[in-house]
Amino acid sequence: MKKWLRPALDLALLAALVAAPLYLSAYHLSLLGRFLAMAILSLGLCLVWGWSGVLSLGQGVFWGLGAYVLVMHLKLVGLQPGDMPDFMLWSGLDHTPGWWTLFRHPAVALAGVLIVPTVAAAGLAWLVFNRRVGGIYFALITQALALAFATLLISEQAYTGGFNGLTDFTTVLGHYIVDPSFQRALYWITVGALAAAFLFCRWMGKTNFGKVLLAIRDGESRIRFLGYNPAGYKTIAFAIGGAFAGISGALYVLHVGVISPAMVGVMPSIEMVVAVAVGGRSSFTGVILGTLLVNFGKDWISSAMPEMWQLSIGLLFILVVTLLPKGLAGIPELGRQITERIRRRTARRGVEPEVLAITQKN
Repeated sequence: MKKWLRPALDLALLAALVAAPLYLSAYHLSLLGRFLAMAILSLGLCLVWGWSGVLSLGQGVFWGLGAYVLVMHLKLVGLQPGDMPDFMLWSGLDHTPGWWTLFRHPAVALAGVLIVPTVAAAGLAWLVFNRRVGGIYFALITQALALAFATLLISEQAYTGGFNGLTDFTTVLGHYIVDPSFQRALYWITVGALAAAFLFCRWMGKTNFGKVLLAIRDGESRIRFLGYNPAGYKTIAFAIGGAFAGISGALYVLHVGVISPAMVGVMPSIEMVVAVAVGGRSSFTGVILGTLLVNFGKDWISSAMPEMWQLSIGLLFILVVTLLPKGLAGIPELGRQITERIRRRTARRGVEPEVLAITQKN
């Protein structure tokens, strides 16, 4: 691909996203906003999996932390001083827990959306990577973490809303969430956050840090022999992935108006990985397109045939891994390979009759 073509395609995609409110209905614009919020998580997972070689099946945990922190703030600002969230009253609590009231101030809540998932991801990564745990073992650990997190949210109903999660919040910084003008502004904020995350990832990929991540992915033992500490690099990458997931969760919950344990468990985390695999796990543009494709496909299939979605996502993952291992981003390369094979076969067929004639003549 020519050097100017990739930036041109990225700018065309950005322009199409920015202008989306002009040609999409309110319903489809809301869907697009949700899926673009999920694409921020996909960029972080691309950095973690595609560039660092660390497969995480528990990104839903960090996504959920960012979403719950923001919703805790939204539930509190809608109450009168001294009042409690409704589900706490139903569960028999007589006061709001102190760690809830910590997020009453909007600045603290916004900082928490970024800090809480980042610290959680960095802590997990530091503990695991310093023990040189990786590969499938790390994937299983993160998957178990997603299951444990969802179970904890369900069991602590008095503090988290239980299985039903948290909902019934109406305002954000004094603006009504359902207001069409706020929804359009929220959409553009989501596009801006996605663009900033994309540029950050592109910049990081060009730095020495990004080059070391690729080297760790391709040969961790060799990098360790050269004097680098892979654990430190992978911890930083995983912490960035956690931060992106937290921002994604906070934006997504503003679009949908609810957060529940069903949205942060094992299956949602696997769907996040499938979206990145479909787009191409090492391509930042590819994972955005893959996230949009998978999520719009999920919306269509689950509406038309609800029982077929999980089967469809499994088949899609198998097809991508076996037939298109580099995802959508690998299509141009695959096209070049097919063209080259056709050219070689054509050239061979043109030469063979001449060689045969010479052989028979001799």
